[in-house]
Amino acid sequence: MTDETRSKPRRLTINILRHNPSDPGSEPHMASYQIDETPGMTLYIALNRIRDEFEPSLQYDFVCRAGICGSCGMLINGRPNLACRTLTEKLDAEITLAPLPVFKLIGDLSVDTGEWMRAMSERLETWVHQNEAVNPDRLEEPMDPDLAEEIYELDRCIECGCCVAACGTARMREKFVGAVGLNKLARFRLDPRDQRTDEDFYELIGDDDGVFGCMSLLGCQDVCPKDLPLQTQIAFLRRKMVKA
Repeated sequence: MTDETRSKPRRLTINILRHNPSDPGSEPHMASYQIDETPGMTLYIALNRIRDEFEPSLQYDFVCRAGICGSCGMLINGRPNLACRTLTEKLDAEITLAPLPVFKLIGDLSVDTGEWMRAMSERLETWVHQNEAVNPDRLEEPMDPDLAEEIYELDRCIECGCCVAACGTARMREKFVGAVGLNKLARFRLDPRDQRTDEDFYELIGDDDGVFGCMSLLGCQDVCPKDLPLQTQIAFLRRKMVKA
C-alpha cells in the first residue's frame, strides 16, 4: 500500500429519505450523495457539506452541536440517534438517514417534536403543584443531596424524541405519553415540593396510554442519547400505580 493510498479519505455514500409535505408535487424518495470523509466528521458536518455543495434545499435541524438541544434526532441506519454525536467513522461507508417516525414531518429530516412534547407536557401537567401560594421572600427547605441528585438525573432529558421514535407502543397508540412523559412524571413524583398524591398521578398515567401501555421492549432506553434509566423509572411508576 502506497502512502497516497493510505492517506486517501474514505468515500461516503449518504442516502437520505427526502419529502416536503408542504409541496403538493413532492413524493417521498431516496436521494444519494457522495462526500469524502474527514477526520472527526459527524453526521451534522456531513449534512452541512451536502447542503453547501449539492442540495441547498435539504432540511434538517440543529442548534447546539453538542448533544444538548436534541434538535438533530433522526433515524441513522434505522436507529434513532443524534446527528451531532454520531461519528461517520463508526459507521459503514454507506449510510441511510430518515426522519424520526411518530412526529409531524416538516421536510426531509426535520420533524416537529415541539408540538408533540408540548401536548404531552400539558396533558401530564409537568410542573410543580403546590397547594399554597409561593412566598418569594421565604427560602425553600433544603433538599437532601442524594434526592436532589436523583431528580437531576431525570432532568437531563433533552426531549430529542429518540425514545418515542423507538417505542412500539407509540406507533400503535397515538395518545401514548412515551418514556419521555413517564420520565417527567417520575421526576415530579420524587420532588418533595410537588404535593400531588399517588391518586393524582394515577389519574394522569394509570391507563394504557400511560404506564400500563408500555410493553417493556426496552427500545427507549437502548437509544436514549443521555443514557437515562427509563425502564427503571417506568417500573417504579408502575409499582406506585398498582398500589394507588
